[in-house]
Amino acid sequence: MTHFGNKMDSVENDDKENTIAVKPAEHHPQIEHHPHKDNNSEKKWHKYLLILGIIQVLLLVFIAYKISALGVVTGSVPDAQAPSIPNVPSTGEAPAIDNSKLIDDDAVKGDKNAPVTIVEFSDYECPFCEKFYTQTLPQIEENYIKTGKVKLIYRDYPLGFHAQAQKAAEAAECAEEQGKYYEMHNLLFEKGVAGGVGSFKEYAKEIKLDAAKFNECLDFGKMSSEVQKDAADGSKYGVQGTPAFFINGKLLSGAQPYAVFQQAIEAELK
Repeated sequence: MTHFGNKMDSVENDDKENTIAVKPAEHHPQIEHHPHKDNNSEKKWHKYLLILGIIQVLLLVFIAYKISALGVVTGSVPDAQAPSIPNVPSTGEAPAIDNSKLIDDDAVKGDKNAPVTIVEFSDYECPFCEKFYTQTLPQIEENYIKTGKVKLIYRDYPLGFHAQAQKAAEAAECAEEQGKYYEMHNLLFEKGVAGGVGSFKEYAKEIKLDAAKFNECLDFGKMSSEVQKDAADGSKYGVQGTPAFFINGKLLSGAQPYAVFQQAIEAELK
């Protein structure tokens, strides 16, 4: 007979004398029910985590939607430049910069003696710059440039994540060598820059440039430093994206509607 303290009952006789007798299972109901309690708790915990995960996903989707609705555009830029800016007006937030500091030897559109000067820093591959060119600039030209009230000066601000922007800007500068800056400028916006250097050379033929001279200028990067100087000047004076405009030295950022430009120009004409 073998004894295990108070937990053992007794050893049965004869052929059962080596069998340990224990209390019947029904005397220990907790042994049967504990596993069921653990499973229920685990299921509830998993359900809670699932609901929490769904809420987090929905929250992230909502935040992404709101950011998209606000038209936030992000990105990196070369040489301390910033991304394209859709509609973020910022006039009057800083003192006006003297026009002489903003103007280099860039081509002028309009009367050089016009009382209002608009200096535009732009990128030929920037969609918001194209929007300004197609939707707002025609009205400014009709009402202010052609009437001698405004002159426009375009300066280059190619963004690093736009693969063709730098060479497109160089193409316009090379065309300026032959007196046809704005002719090339217009084609770059109207026909696009996706075709790269090959398409720029076709544009040069279209506006009847000396092809050999233009190709040499473009292929050897003759105007590369000129383009980068424009960009450096823009960054120096507060440009943080494209397009950006200085209206008599006062910064206006983004592809604003015509009414915003009209108000700023009229304020300078008073």
